[in-house]
Amino acid sequence: MIKSMTGFGRSEISNEERKITVEMKSVNHRYCDISIKLPKKLSLYEVSIRNLLKNYISRGKVDVFITYEDYTENTVCVKYNRSLAGEYYEYLKSMSEEFGIENDIRTTTLARFPEVFTLEEQTIDEEKLWELVEKAVKAAAEAFVETRIIEGERLKKDIKEKLAKMSSVVDFIEERSPQIVTEYRNKLLAKVNELLQDTNVDESILVTEVIVYADKICVDEETVRLKSHIENMISTLDESENVGRKLDFIAQEMNREANTILSKVSDIEITNKAIDLKTEIEKVREQIQNIE
Repeated sequence: MIKSMTGFGRSEISNEERKITVEMKSVNHRYCDISIKLPKKLSLYEVSIRNLLKNYISRGKVDVFITYEDYTENTVCVKYNRSLAGEYYEYLKSMSEEFGIENDIRTTTLARFPEVFTLEEQTIDEEKLWELVEKAVKAAAEAFVETRIIEGERLKKDIKEKLAKMSSVVDFIEERSPQIVTEYRNKLLAKVNELLQDTNVDESILVTEVIVYADKICVDEETVRLKSHIENMISTLDESENVGRKLDFIAQEMNREANTILSKVSDIEITNKAIDLKTEIEKVREQIQNIE
């Protein structure tokens, strides 16, 4: 099944201690471009998250937003630096004796000095936290892929409808092409007869001219290749995944054949149909840009 490059996924995983929320959204991009925004506390998992997402994404510009909430009350603790407090105390006592001033040192005085008391984050179980993050990322990625598949099926249906229109146009060009030669021969014969009046026309010269003209405007190769490209695109659409680049290449080849038909044939009916063909090809190419 094909996938669109446009998608959205969200998940929220929590337990008694923490909650992880992951949101993903994407737009078209030529390559796989993943941007991850997450809290500093989870930054050590960025590479692992990126590698995990590559199992779900091959193309597209994907923005990932991860938030983290900690419900535990013992996330930080107070650290008392006894030796540093002792040094402060000794220096203050020395100052009192040296300058003959009252020693009014109190506990609160020492507590105000830098680094005597510090707040220190408790060590967390990184493996346990990663299990929660991984679970949330996978759930969001699966929901994200599901929306891409749904949109991909819609694109597939629309492209196949356009290919059916293109196929009918190619059929018309195939049927019309021999008629152009016949019409040209009749016009040429009428013109020669008009100019020469009652003089007999050399049929061999007329036949040679018609053959040269027929060879010049012949689009058999182009229509055969167009039919082949249409069939190839239909079968490619039914392949499993990651077919966007291949489809784009096929569409380019279709456009090249349509341009060749336009350059060869001056018949107004075929010209109009070839323009219709190019229009449908362009519509298909626009849709293909959305496919992963």
